[in-house]
Amino acid sequence: MKEEIFINAGAREVRAALIADGVLQEFLIEREAQEGVLGNIYKGKIMRVLPGMQAAFVDIGLSRTAFLHASDIAASEAAPVLATQDDNSPDISRLVREGQELLVQVVKEPLGNKGARLTTFITVPSRYLVLMPKPNRPTIGVSARIEDDTERERLRDIALQCLPDQASNGYILRTAAEGASAEALAADATMLQKLWALINSKATAAGPGALIHEDLPLAVRIVRDLLHPNVDRVLVDSEECLLMMQRFADSFVSDSKPLMELYSGERPILDLYGIEDEIQAAVQRKIALKSGGYLIFDQTEAMTTVDVNTGGFVGHSSPADTAFRTNLEAAVAIARQLRLRNLGGIIILDFIDMEAVAHQERVLAVLSNALAKDRATTQIAQVSPLGLVEMTRKRTRESLEHVMCEPCPTCQANGYIKTAQTVCYEIFREIMRQHRQFDVKELVVIAHEDVVEMLLDEEAPGLAGLQELTGKTIRLQAQAISAQHEFDVVPV
Repeated sequence: MKEEIFINAGAREVRAALIADGVLQEFLIEREAQEGVLGNIYKGKIMRVLPGMQAAFVDIGLSRTAFLHASDIAASEAAPVLATQDDNSPDISRLVREGQELLVQVVKEPLGNKGARLTTFITVPSRYLVLMPKPNRPTIGVSARIEDDTERERLRDIALQCLPDQASNGYILRTAAEGASAEALAADATMLQKLWALINSKATAAGPGALIHEDLPLAVRIVRDLLHPNVDRVLVDSEECLLMMQRFADSFVSDSKPLMELYSGERPILDLYGIEDEIQAAVQRKIALKSGGYLIFDQTEAMTTVDVNTGGFVGHSSPADTAFRTNLEAAVAIARQLRLRNLGGIIILDFIDMEAVAHQERVLAVLSNALAKDRATTQIAQVSPLGLVEMTRKRTRESLEHVMCEPCPTCQANGYIKTAQTVCYEIFREIMRQHRQFDVKELVVIAHEDVVEMLLDEEAPGLAGLQELTGKTIRLQAQAISAQHEFDVVPV
């Protein structure tokens, strides 16, 4: 599969698009005003311990306190004697105490109204390795995405022979390590050891809430995490950004440097392959399928739901075959959209009903195969008795919709506004309320132009009846800029 990475670096924003065979698969965005904290290491201070939640709130210098669960606290952070709950889990009140300072790492960005989620199991990534220093349990692991057993064994042997301090540190060999030499892995490990020593030194001198180590900027993270043999080229439209990426590549991944080029075309770089149009479509509810069917994405605080519909696709044989073919196409499209939109947490897929078990199994297999390309961890359940597919996708950052959009001020993120007729009847009730409260001869109704038009047309008899009942003149005034549900009744 031919893969390309396009990077658009503006003054205040960097955007990156991962393209596979001419189709946008993943879109990343980082804004100067909204820099992420995922992977950052802080000197935290325990502000509050909640035994009932088995968690603690930690001040790391952000606007909201962060969340640290008992399961994310390493043994060496705890008191020598640990009390346990009935389920044999450690008692949070014996693991940490209020006012305690400790080194923590962000494993989940602040999402919505929730603060960041933390761990004391620090990990420090490089090109080929992830260092798991104390207090992690020493171990050597190989990425599950490296499927060749011979290569996995080769990497494990190299790690056992070459990587330093295995008695106190653990290592995970990343997917990029496939095919790497022993010298490259050893150099990576040496760099990580020096970096960890620097982090420890800074942590010792820092006060509570201090940022100890910040993850790399987006453009450099792409060099570290996304460059692999299948990537044919990386196009960057900023010379400054390209030089920064090349300097990093010179030090850590010099074999990838020739892939990176400066884009100097006349068209904006993300206009290639229609990427900008794809980005705009990725924040819409409705996604059209080539067959004529469509998907509806609804993102809520609790979960994301995806509804599959046949739309204009009528098929050529039976309804069962039409549903099956639409679901097959939808499974591939859903996997791509989840990755593109960066949707995570609980996801409910409402495929078109399929009676045949073979059809259900085939759709799940296609979905699973499409999700195998996703870097985020996913889990898929079987089709439920109600015909729904439940799945989860690991969520560490805000979704694309939450980064690029904000709640609609008109509908307050409900997705609906009151009809003009509903507003007319609310105005009628408000007129009666004003009539009883004020002894005036005239009332002025200020409302949206569509509401005023309905009051003068379909609801004119009701308005006339109110004038007769109240004995007051009712004057209408259209307000083009107001939202449809907003109105005012003013006594004059």
